[in-house]
Formats: sequence, structure tokens, C-alpha cells
Amino acid sequence: MRYFIWFSYDGTRYHGWQNQPNGVTVQSELERCLSLLLRTAVSVTGAGRTDAGVHARVMAAHFDADVPVDPAVLSMKLNGLLPVDISVDRIEPVAADLHARFSAVERTYRYYVHTRKDPFCRQYSCELHYRLDFDKMNEAGAVLTEYSDFGAFCKAGSDVKTTLCRVTHAQWHRQSDSSWYFEITANRFLRNMVRAVVGTLIEVGRGRMSLADFRRVIEDGRRTQAGESMPAKALFLENVKY
Repeated sequence: MRYFIWFSYDGTRYHGWQNQPNGVTVQSELERCLSLLLRTAVSVTGAGRTDAGVHARVMAAHFDADVPVDPAVLSMKLNGLLPVDISVDRIEPVAADLHARFSAVERTYRYYVHTRKDPFCRQYSCELHYRLDFDKMNEAGAVLTEYSDFGAFCKAGSDVKTTLCRVTHAQWHRQSDSSWYFEITANRFLRNMVRAVVGTLIEVGRGRMSLADFRRVIEDGRRTQAGESMPAKALFLENVKY
């Protein structure tokens, strides 16, 4: 029987979601605890592959079990066994053909920035020390919804079969006088895509790249023409829809 786990995690101390040969990952911790509780080797498949240091407020993964389990009891036991930086919200039985990664139709990420020193933002937001034109950055964000090929924002050397994505929302939101977040929704994301998009939008906001330049970056498709990749600590997977 197939089950979905809905959970969240602080990615600070992990080498990303996906299992790595020389580092602790969120996937490895979830599989370790599930295997202990179910007394058999359990493999989980996540909705995405967040990089090292990236967080998730809402993440989904599926696993298969040979015998029925009590979702509420298993959720409680998992939360008692998992590290404090991973928290299970719920477990639910699903159809056997529902896939955590391939059945997802929409994913939303947020990237947080602040423009004034704040001790309570330092771990989960990127501190910036220059003036930004957020209106212009939102104009550039809207441009993303006009394109489908985002090779310019894909990490160099990634083994992806296609760089096509469908971006349906890309906008900066103000939280306070000195804090903002960029929210982007798409059917799929390329490796490092959101952090590269944010880095390029910041070039626009600083006045170092025009909207026409931004379009040329997308159309050219070369990672070297886009902005820098922003720090991972400020990026959150906010939601996954099926």
C-alpha cells in the first residue's frame, strides 16, 4: 500500500534532500526512522530535490508498505524519532499510482531578503546592503511567465533532459520596511533555478541590468549571462500541489 508523508524541515545541517554517499540528508533520516519503526527497509521518494541548506515548510514524499499502517500512530512515532529539525505533519494512504515527484502539478518556492541588519533574520534570510527597485524587479519577474525555456538559470553540468518549465507566478512581496520575499510557482524547477533567478532579478533591482537585458539572458540560455546564485539559507519550498 502507498502512503504520502507531509512534513517540513530546516535544511541548515543537511546535504540537501537526496541521499548522498558522504553526508546526512533529509531523505536518509526519514528512511532510517521509517525502517526502524516498520522493521523493514523503507525507501521514500520526495516531491523534489532541495539543495544543501535549503528548507521546506511543506514537502511531500511517498513510500510503500507491505502491510497496512495506522497513519496517526506512525506520524506520532516518527516525530518522536526524527531529529528536531524535521517534523511530520501527517501521513495518509493514497492510490498506488500517485507519485510524490511525477504526480505533482505545481511547486512554490520563496526566497527571503532583508535590507537592514536583523539578528532574527540572519539564519533564514539573505542580508543585502544596496538599494533595490522592487517595482522593476516585479516587472522582470512577470517576464518569466512569458517564457518556457530556463536553461540560463540551470546549474552548469546538470544532467537534466529538458530545461523547459511553466512558470505561472513570480513576484516580490513586502513584509516590512526592510524585509521582502520572492515567490515563484511552476510545474517544475531546474537545479539551482530559483537562486539563480533571484540573483538575476537583483541585478535588475540594482540597475545593473535592464528589462531588455533580462529578456536576452533568458533567450540566450547560457548560465554565464545570468546573475549569481544566491545563498541557500534563505530559500524555502513553500508548497506542493497534486
